[in-house]
Amino acid sequence: MANKSSVQDMGSGSVPRLMLGLAIPAVVAQLINMLYNIVDRIYIGHIPGAGASALTGVGLFLPILMMINAFAMLAGSGGAPRAAIAMGKNDRAQAQKILGNCFSVLMIFAVLLTVSFYIFAPQLLRLFGASSVTLPYALSYARIYILGTVFVMVVMGLNPFITTQGFARFSMATTVVGAVCNIILDPILIFGFGMGVRGAAVATVISQAVSAVWVVSFLKGRRTLLRLTLPDMKIVPEIILPCLGLGISTFVMLSTESILNISFNSSLSRYGGDVAVGAMTIISSCSQLITLPIQGICQGGQPIMSYNYGAGKKERVKRAFICQFTACTGFATVMWLLMMLMPGMFANIFSSDASLVEYTVWAMRIYMAGIFSTGVQVSCQQTFMALGQAKISLLMACLRKLVLLIPLIFVLPFLFSNKVFGVFVAEPVSDILAASVTGFMLFSRLGRILDSPAGVNGMGQGSRRDK
Repeated sequence: MANKSSVQDMGSGSVPRLMLGLAIPAVVAQLINMLYNIVDRIYIGHIPGAGASALTGVGLFLPILMMINAFAMLAGSGGAPRAAIAMGKNDRAQAQKILGNCFSVLMIFAVLLTVSFYIFAPQLLRLFGASSVTLPYALSYARIYILGTVFVMVVMGLNPFITTQGFARFSMATTVVGAVCNIILDPILIFGFGMGVRGAAVATVISQAVSAVWVVSFLKGRRTLLRLTLPDMKIVPEIILPCLGLGISTFVMLSTESILNISFNSSLSRYGGDVAVGAMTIISSCSQLITLPIQGICQGGQPIMSYNYGAGKKERVKRAFICQFTACTGFATVMWLLMMLMPGMFANIFSSDASLVEYTVWAMRIYMAGIFSTGVQVSCQQTFMALGQAKISLLMACLRKLVLLIPLIFVLPFLFSNKVFGVFVAEPVSDILAASVTGFMLFSRLGRILDSPAGVNGMGQGSRRDK
């Protein structure tokens, strides 16, 4: 009865109340995930005699970690909305095939990434800037983490299928279980057993393994609406390709984050030195306080929009979008005001160095000047994904980083006497331009999208809906 109720609630009842119930656990999960990543760095940074080098080495692994996450979300973020659309059309068999196909692809990704990253880890880490001092720490952490790639694939790739069924609290618990496990194991393995960086990596892999077992147990159990079964794991191109096509926008957003970090740091290092790079590290951490909750809100809105789009209930899709849009823009605006009015409060959380804090306060007001528009850009881009619009979603995902931000990081310094100002101001310029374009595209196309058939075998278009 609980399962049946969860499905009915997607297509009936109060949209704001339903979205609140789905979004709050997702936001909490995002914040917990951010918290235990920060705690992980704190532990590593306090390793006696090697904290600074160890922390730098582990930081060099970030581009590889982002790529692993990107491949996991390629299947997860693309398959979950399409499964929800199928459920909205009362096609449970098709939704289960989507789940099974995505699982198979995730396992293929896990094997390929584990082998390639494990073999080429030394070369990649040197490419990312590892020195003879930091490379041993980076390599020790990287190779252990890489061996746990399969667990990352399961957790990040399959957890969206739990959320999209309406089990938001269970989805949140996936993150909580892993976070608590990691926080407990880190000090035991790093300090208690004297394993150092290797202990941090082992703790992370064990935590991800626990979360993976948690996810698979649910999708094989009796509560789930979509069950993970062996027959559905046979890869069918007509099923998996549209999922990958839809997920490519999230893949691009995650995979290009490493390029973006390299672009910012290289320019800031050239024009502003270590203090500018240090300020950017703090600002990036602060920006997650805005972007991660917004992503959590959109995770709450996606199942409602996808399900009701598949069910042909246009008005509920519109109400869900309005709720999502209002929540995202409202939250981003409030956080923008806090960052503008009290940047010192946020900077002091991450550093007690007076000169670095002072520099960060100046830089944060420039970098965050357009962050209020993030709510518009993310909520509209994620709505395209929820409605199965793969091509336009990919275009909007590429717009901010690849088309605008990365080129502006290198161009704008030539237009200002203060080169560092030119680097930092690239962020608000790209934020506002990307939000304007994405918002215009969504509002101008939404009516036509909702009037089109919600197929699950194509990219937002498909078979005629049953009368």
